[in-house]
Amino acid sequence: MRVLHTSDWHIGRTLYGRKRYEEFEAFLTWLAETIQQNAIDALLVAGDVFDTSAPSNRAQELYYRFLCRVAASSCRHIVVVAGNHDSPSFLNAPKELLKALDVHVVGSSTESPEDEVLVLRNEQDVPELIVCAVPYLRDRDIRVAEAGESVEDKERKLIDGIRTHYAAVAALAEQKREELGANIPIVGTGHLFTAGGQTVDGDGVRELYVGSLAHVTAGIFPACFNYLALGHLHVPQKVNGLETIRYSGSPLPMGFGEAKQQKSVCQVEFHSTAASVQLIDVPVFQKLERVKGDWDGISSRILELTATGSQGWLEVIYDGTEVIGDLRERLEAAISGTQMEILRIKNNRIIERVLRQIHEEETLDDLNVNDVFERCLAIHDVSEEQRPELLRAYQETVSSLYEDDVQAE
Repeated sequence: MRVLHTSDWHIGRTLYGRKRYEEFEAFLTWLAETIQQNAIDALLVAGDVFDTSAPSNRAQELYYRFLCRVAASSCRHIVVVAGNHDSPSFLNAPKELLKALDVHVVGSSTESPEDEVLVLRNEQDVPELIVCAVPYLRDRDIRVAEAGESVEDKERKLIDGIRTHYAAVAALAEQKREELGANIPIVGTGHLFTAGGQTVDGDGVRELYVGSLAHVTAGIFPACFNYLALGHLHVPQKVNGLETIRYSGSPLPMGFGEAKQQKSVCQVEFHSTAASVQLIDVPVFQKLERVKGDWDGISSRILELTATGSQGWLEVIYDGTEVIGDLRERLEAAISGTQMEILRIKNNRIIERVLRQIHEEETLDDLNVNDVFERCLAIHDVSEEQRPELLRAYQETVSSLYEDDVQAE
């Protein structure tokens, strides 16, 4: 049994206003070809298929065309679970139709673990894999809020809720395996933030309430999982050094902070219930590069890229001592006649001069929603003792806004 694990496609995501549909299409074409060439039997997509809860028609077209292509290949099963960016109701809407193509979609958790435990069978109707298809667990799915709760109470309830949910689906999976009398592997999925997980600047991972409050440890997951396919973090990584608990990472760099990262998908091969993992590198479909330094350093790097015929998208960060008022004009002249494009220019010296910044190398674009709230607390002289509880209450409010399923209305 050969399984391919991927996640965090974020179809429809833009980069500083630039649409990236050609990249997404190139990746999905490559992925379909890789599945065929490597004789993959099952594909697991661990959340964040789309970048927003209301994906564009073009994004939907890429998704459904890919599913149809893979369903017609030698790959026997596709399992898709929702991430925090996905609309559960949108993903679930065509699930009965997609089931006819052996595409199994789990958009949200329900009261019944049965809905998340899938027994996958081969052409001879013989069970070959059990998947505990756990989607992103929203706060309201796993915790009942009560008046007067402390931060510690909320955190304990979240962790307990996640642990209880995984224990329930794992127990049902083990029961099904026992009833089948077959020594087949059990695979779990998840879309969450594990303790110690690596992120990078600009990777787009939202530090939401559940994401920031409940960093779960590897010990929370049931021992019966022969492999655990995780999504949410964009850096490919093992959890706690374990070979069989992994984030596949995003297949495309979601920002310039990920530009130098080697993206990959995980090929998992089972011999009985023993899993071996091999990473398959994803090609670069659109080169991104962050060019940073004084003017001499920036112009020199652009000349090097020009000499190689680069078609890259650039982020330029000027941090030289000289104040350059015509930086954009200089840069446009430097790339004139090339196939490079500058998507973002950040002139730190002008920023310091005009905005009289307190924090070096910082604009509003560089702050997340938590940073802005913390600055508001500081400006209004809110005491240090009050801040933690106010920040957590704010995070909970922001989380509820992100988690509202606009497609369910």
